Amino acid sequence: MDATEVTNAQFEKFVKATGYITTAEIKPNWEEIKKQLPPGTPKPDESLLVAASLVFTPTTTAVNLNDASQWWTWTKGASWKHPHGPESTINGKENYPVVHISWDDANAYAKWAGKRLPTEAEWEFAARGGLIDKKYFWGNEEPEKAKPKANIWQGKFPYLNTAVDKFTVAAPVKSFSPNGYGLYDMAGNVWEWCSDWYTPEYYKELTQSVSENPKGPSKSHDPMEPTIPKKVVRGGSFLCNASYCKGYRVTARMKSSPDTGLQHTGFRCVADVK
Repeated sequence: MDATEVTNAQFEKFVKATGYITTAEIKPNWEEIKKQLPPGTPKPDESLLVAASLVFTPTTTAVNLNDASQWWTWTKGASWKHPHGPESTINGKENYPVVHISWDDANAYAKWAGKRLPTEAEWEFAARGGLIDKKYFWGNEEPEKAKPKANIWQGKFPYLNTAVDKFTVAAPVKSFSPNGYGLYDMAGNVWEWCSDWYTPEYYKELTQSVSENPKGPSKSHDPMEPTIPKKVVRGGSFLCNASYCKGYRVTARMKSSPDTGLQHTGFRCVADVK
């Protein structure tokens, strides 16, 4: 497994070598989007069907944490090259994790690099770093205690980040201590794509037998959005907070549609030993 998340510099080499254009840089196709939505869903205004991605915008006060639209903004021109919006750049951020990466983008990079995306089981095994039955890759001590252990949200999400860890958004890779396997940012910083389709009960269904290196379900099912296929993301991000999303736990699972890029989503690769 790669020791770090794929960086801007690494992804830029891929783009220069192949001419690849990421999902966030392409105007959405309404006919394709419509296939994932309930019948009769009205077409969005044309102003929304533009090359864009989701950028985090902190709120000014406490809000209902069940409505993520209050802190995510569909931002025209946001992409891996412009992580905070069209006026931002990655100049000087070559060693930061690349973000606004869809699963399709991550998979394309992995194939070009002669690697692949990890399965969810591989990712969790690696994240534990050799520890057994611990909540976090460093043990059981809560991340708010002692020195910062990962790039997460300190304070009150989503309006007050005290930045005890010195970062309010993504941090350069290797900014925090690695786990027992020498892997960095296996908690916090940015969510990481896995190869598996998402279903909520997959691992529960395996408890009646011994499963060696499970590859995930054959297809996706998310009861919250049954018409939209989802892939698994793991590890949490700089937005994870104990009051909202403890995604930095080694067992925490989330999901996202393969064509979605966000400001806090990246990836790392694995290579099969030959």
